[in-house]
This record gives sequence, structure tokens and C-alpha cells, in this order.
Amino acid sequence: MRRLLFLVFLLTACAYSQKKPVDSSDYYIELAQFNTRINNYRNSLDYTQKAIDYARRNKDIESEASASLSLANLYIEIKKYNDAIEVLNRAIALFNTLKPSAEQAYAYYNLGLCYMQKENYSHAETTFDKAQTIYQALRIPDAIELLNLQKGILYRAKGKNDEAANIFGRIIAIPDKDDTYKIKADALYQMGAIETGRNRNNLAINYLTRALQLNEQYRNYELKSQIYIVLSQAYEKISDLRNSHLFLKKHLELRDSITSVNKAKMGADDYVKFKEDERIKKIEQLNHENKQQEKASKFAKLISILAIALISILSLLSLSLYKNNIIRNQSNVLLKEKNTELQAAKEKAEKASKARAEFLSTVSHELRTPLNAINGITHLLLHENPKKSQLNYLTSLQFSGNYLLTFINEILEFNRIESNHVVAENINFNLKLLLENIQNSLKELAASNNNKYTIEIDGRIPDILIGDPTKLSQIFMNLINNALKFTKNGQVKVIAQMMKLEEEVATIHFKIIDTGIGIPEDKQESIFDSFSQGSIEINRKYGGTGLGLNICKKLIDILGGQIQLLSKIGQGSTFSFDLDFKVSSGQIITHDEDYDENVFVNKKVLLIEDNKINQMITSKMLEKKQMLVEIIDNGEDAIEAVKNNYYDLVLMDVHLPGINGTIATQTIRTFDQHTRIIALTAISLNENREMLLSYGMNDVITKPFDPNEFYRVIAMTVS
Repeated sequence: MRRLLFLVFLLTACAYSQKKPVDSSDYYIELAQFNTRINNYRNSLDYTQKAIDYARRNKDIESEASASLSLANLYIEIKKYNDAIEVLNRAIALFNTLKPSAEQAYAYYNLGLCYMQKENYSHAETTFDKAQTIYQALRIPDAIELLNLQKGILYRAKGKNDEAANIFGRIIAIPDKDDTYKIKADALYQMGAIETGRNRNNLAINYLTRALQLNEQYRNYELKSQIYIVLSQAYEKISDLRNSHLFLKKHLELRDSITSVNKAKMGADDYVKFKEDERIKKIEQLNHENKQQEKASKFAKLISILAIALISILSLLSLSLYKNNIIRNQSNVLLKEKNTELQAAKEKAEKASKARAEFLSTVSHELRTPLNAINGITHLLLHENPKKSQLNYLTSLQFSGNYLLTFINEILEFNRIESNHVVAENINFNLKLLLENIQNSLKELAASNNNKYTIEIDGRIPDILIGDPTKLSQIFMNLINNALKFTKNGQVKVIAQMMKLEEEVATIHFKIIDTGIGIPEDKQESIFDSFSQGSIEINRKYGGTGLGLNICKKLIDILGGQIQLLSKIGQGSTFSFDLDFKVSSGQIITHDEDYDENVFVNKKVLLIEDNKINQMITSKMLEKKQMLVEIIDNGEDAIEAVKNNYYDLVLMDVHLPGINGTIATQTIRTFDQHTRIIALTAISLNENREMLLSYGMNDVITKPFDPNEFYRVIAMTVS
């Protein structure tokens, strides 16, 4: 038989060595587990200790903690509880340096079992609580039920039978399944023991009989022995001596069998020999460490001598440099004072610039909320068949709202550029199409001043260029809008001329020419400054922020060009600049802007908005398209609503009380990757579309809403 077991051991070890390195913690633990299965606990202890030593040498904390837990479990099996407590405390100290894990909780659980065996119930309760905290965090409910069983046993040991009975009753009520038989059998045994103590013996016999039946599922012989002795006591109390003697006899037979098995696990001499070997190893390790420490001490002494010599040399050098430093310091005092004054002036200017930027950003951002109400209500009223007398007022109100929005957008764009929040993009675009689209969008302005607006595009310019069409559009919109505004009954011409094409880089010269009022020569240098418009009279007559040309100049600088101006009073102005573009061999990806109105019908929309007016306006605009709207005013409730309900679309205001819209969206994405979410925001200085999309939003709609853009984005998102 021994030869057969040895052969199995060799085959298992060889097979395992093909999977894992021969010299590793996992390898030694596998050998230990094999020896445990064949009841060779001495070898099992040796291999487990080797696993610990290997992990310690390689500074593998996780493996050392796991191997220490395995060693403690072996001590528990051979009922060496003091040794188990010592090793478990070491293992727990290692686990506490790692992430919470089931092994960490199991170590606390086993430590509690050891304290129970030592009748140290206060320590046992503390360690069980720590294990339960970890299991709850890891969401392992079966382990928590096992802990509850131990707490019930602990209460019973402390004489708190009512509290114990409550816990056992809850465990017994759990439905039968494979992973609950063990704890239910133990709970039934504990209830039987409690009822025996209360002299409710028939009830106790019922509990104990059920415990025996469940115990057959996994055959815990020690529990079976305990059930037999309590059954014997219960039958004795009801004077059924026949059954009492029968179960007492079964208890004694099973106890003797368990005792012989436990003795076979590991003899006393084997255990003493193992502990002596460990003591000798510790002494050898300590001697090795002492030798290493002596070597380190000698090396430290040598380093100290060299350091003293080096310090002496450096002291002599320092003394020789001292006089030179005094002279140098005296000559630098005046320079330092001047530098301090300049630094203070620089910091003061930076603070003033930052304060201005923050003030303008805050003002422009805060104005968007009431402006959204103005534009939104105006849009709704214009679509409710107003009277002719009211239509003029509403049209004027809409014009004023759009004018104010343009003003705010220019302030915000100015602040972004000043704060270095703007970088150039490099994407494919069609220059001719871009200029034609701008021409179409400004036709009404040209017609209102009776101006002829033309564009001339050099045929040599490649169809597809690589650049930043968004910033280029801003530049042209500002310059052409100014030209049309300051020209009446005249002409505005936009020219794009190819200058050169070298190594797939096209240099294009742009001109915006008008025959308008012109700019005085003494104002031409300052016309590109912030909030500059030439004169107060021009501002009063034509309006505007005075930021357009400043923004144009800075955007052209970002794109790598330089704007030029030629102008004469009464004869008009010419703005020109050169830009380089790479020539693209690819195609432009176009998106279909049209949408079907039917896409909105019966779509369920969750609107998260804290402003009551904006709630009313946005919901009206959605309901107008036959969408079903639910309104919530904070991020916390929004998360719960999405978790518990289905929505075709979520409109999420970014700035909310409590949890803001970005954090709420980020939280929703942890459990829902499919619901479409659109951000609603009055974009501030530190916000941009890419930042909002990074939180998991699918698109962005800025306040105040452009109704057409509002519906287009929603249609593209839900279709």
C-alpha cells in the first residue's frame, strides 16, 4: 500500500512540475496539500514552511501570506491552536498590506475559531467582526452565513442563549442547497443543545434528528459525535433509556475512531522534531543576519572615515571660497532687489489678468442660464401663432437674444485664447465648400446693406486640405461679418490665392476686401486690441464687443499666420493673411444633417435640470415633438432613476446641486453602457466638448439652445 501511495505521489509531483517551476511557493504548497491528503502531516508541515521561506526570500508578500495561512490551517487540523494563533497573526499582518481578499477574511475567521477553542470569546468576536466586514465588502454571502453560525456558537458559549437561538433560527430557515447543508446541520445541532438545556427535549430531539440527516450530506464525524451525545442526554431526560444508551454507545465508538485518526495524522515526536527543526533554522538565520550586520558595520566605518576626510577637504575649499562669496553677494544684492521688484510686478500683472479672465468667464457663463430662458420662451411663443402685433415684439426679442449670445460667445472665446485653452486641429476639409457655406449663411446680412458679396477661389488649390476648419470659419465669419456690417451699397470680396505648393504643403494667401467706411490710420495698430472699435461713435452706431478682430488675430497666430491691414477712410479696408496647409489624399467624412420627425414620437426622455424655468422650456420643446418627459432636479436621483427604469435618452445638465452632471454620468456608466446621454451646459472657460465626452456622454448641447441644433442632435442620438 505504501509503495502504491509513493508511486501516486511521484506521478503527481512530476505532472505538477511540468506546470509550475520546481522551486516556487506554489510548488511547495501543492506538495504539502498532497501529503495532507495521504495523512502525512509531518511532510506537509515541512513543505508549507519551505513555501513560506521561498516567498520570504523573494519578497513575495502575497505568496508568503497565503503559505502562512496554509501552515495555520495545518496547525488547526492537528489541534495546535497556540501555534495556529501565532502564525495567523503573522499572515494577517501581511494580508493587511495588500488589497482586501477572501484569504484575508478567511485568516480572521480561522483566528476567531482558535480563540473559541481557547475560550477567549472577546477576541473571537472581534476577529469574526473583521472577517464579516471584509466578506461584506467582497459580497460573499455564504461566508457571512458561516460567520453568523460562529457568532451564534459564541453567544451560546457566553450564556446568551436567546441571542444565539435567533441567529440559529435564521440559518435554519435558509432553503436547502449543497452549500448550506454544513452550516444548517451545525445550527440544528446548536438549537438542539439549547433546547436540551431548556428541558424542551422533544423539540431538541427533532432539531438533532434533522441535524443528523443533513450531516450525512458531507459527513462531519466530529459534529456527528457531538449530536450523538446530546441526543443521548435528551432521551435520558425523557426516560427513554434504550435510545439514550444507543446514542451514547454510538458517540463513544465514533469518538474513539476520531481519536485514532487524529493520532495517525501526526505523532507527538514528529511535531516536536518539526518545531525543533524550525528553532534551529531561526538560530541559523539569526547568525547569518549577524554576520551580514558585522560586514555592514565595517563598511559603514570605512565610509565614515572617507566622509570625514572628504568633509575636511571641502571645509578647506569652503574657507577659500568664503571671501569670494562675500564680495559676490554684495555685488548681487542690488540685482536681487531689482529682480524681486520685477517678479512682484509680474505676479501682480498675472493676477490681474487671471482675475479679469475669471470674471469675464463667470459673467458670460452665468448669463447663459437666463438667456436660455429668453431664447427658449421666444422660440416657443413664435411657434404658437402669435398675433401680428406680437410677432414684431417677439422677432425683436429673438434678435436681441441672438445678439447677446454672440456677445457672450465672443467673450468666452477671447478668454479661452487668453488662457491657452485653444489648440489647432488637423483634419480633412474642403476650403471651397467652407467659403461657400459662409457665403450662404451671410446672404441676408449682405442683402440688408445692399452689398455685393463675391468669392474668388484659385483653381490650383487642392480639393482636400488638412487643417482646422472650425477656427478658419471663425476667422472668416468675423472678418466678413465686419466687412458687410461697415459697408453699405458697396462690395465685399473674399479671395483665396495659391502662392506655392512644395512637398505636399500648400501656402494660400487670403484677402477680405470691402468698400466700406475704412479705418483711420492712427487707429489701425490698436484695432486688433481687446475691446477696441476705433471710436465710441462707431460702437454706438454699429454695436459689437470690440473682440472680433482680436480673436481673429490670435486664431491666425495659432494657425501659424500673421494678419495684415490696409485701409483708407471712405475707401474701404483689406485684411490679408497667409496660411500653410498639408495636402490630403483622403476624403472628407460627411454626416447627414437631415432627420425624420417621426424619430421623436413616444421616445421616453429623462431631463435632469435644477433650474425651474429651464425645466419648463426644455420639457415644452421635447413635448412639442411628442416625446415623453420625466424631470429630475439632482444627480443622485438621476442615478437611481436610470438604474431602475428604461429611457431612450437622458438630457443631463452639467451643473447640478450635490453630484454634478459629469460625476452622475460617470457613475451611470459603471452599470449602464447603452442609455444615450447628452450633456446640457453653458460651456465655461474650463469646459470643452472632449472633456464632457470623456465622462461617458454621447453628445453635447450648449445653452442657450439653438432649437434646430437642439432637435438635430437629439434626432442623431436616438435614431
